[in-house]
Amino acid sequence: MPDPISWEFAWPYLLAALAGGYLLGSIPFGLLLTRLAGTADVRKIGSGNIGATNVLRTGRKDLAAATLLLDGAKGAAAALIAFQGFGPDAMLAAGFGAVLGHNFPVWLGFRGGKGVATTIGTLLAVAWPVGLGVCGVWLVVAAVTRYSSLAALLSALAAPGLAWLLTGDGQLVQFSAILAALLWLRHRENILRLLRGEESRIGRKAAE
Repeated sequence: MPDPISWEFAWPYLLAALAGGYLLGSIPFGLLLTRLAGTADVRKIGSGNIGATNVLRTGRKDLAAATLLLDGAKGAAAALIAFQGFGPDAMLAAGFGAVLGHNFPVWLGFRGGKGVATTIGTLLAVAWPVGLGVCGVWLVVAAVTRYSSLAALLSALAAPGLAWLLTGDGQLVQFSAILAALLWLRHRENILRLLRGEESRIGRKAAE
C-alpha cells in the first residue's frame, strides 16, 4: 500500500471521496436484480436484507452470485477510483463510504445490507493479500459450519490481524478494525441467534 498523502488541505478531497463512495455503495444491486428478474421483493422475504445471502432465498442462485459480485465490485471500484484521483487516504475514505452506503442507503430509508461483500471488495482493492486472506477465512468457516453469518463474523475478526501480518501497515490495520466493528454491529441479531442455536444455515429459507 502506498504511503498516505499529506493531511494538509486534504479534508475536502477526503469528504468528496467519502461521499462518492457512499453513493456508489448505496446502489442496491440485490433489489434491482430481483426486480428486473421479476422475483419476489427481496425485502419481504427471509431477513429482508438486500444482500446476496437473502437474494439466494428467492431460489435464484444466478441472481445471488451476481449480487455478491456487484456488491463486492462497488466497494473495490469506489476505493480504486478515489486512489487514482486523490491517493491512498482518499481510497480508504471511499471504501469506508461504500460500506456505509451499502449498509445505510438513503434511497431505501437507510435500511440496507450487512456489508460483507462490499467490505471484502474494498479490502481486495486496498490490499489484495488481506482481501484474499479474508475470503479464505470466510470460505473455510462457511464450508465447515454452513453459517454465512459466522463466516462473515470470523473473517472480519481476522482482517486486522491479517493486515498486520501481511502488510505491517498500521493505518490499514486500523481501517480493517473499523470495517470489522461495523460488520459485527450489523450482525448483532445474527450473533444472538447463533448463541441461541437458532441461526439458519446456508441453503435454507428461514430468516437470516
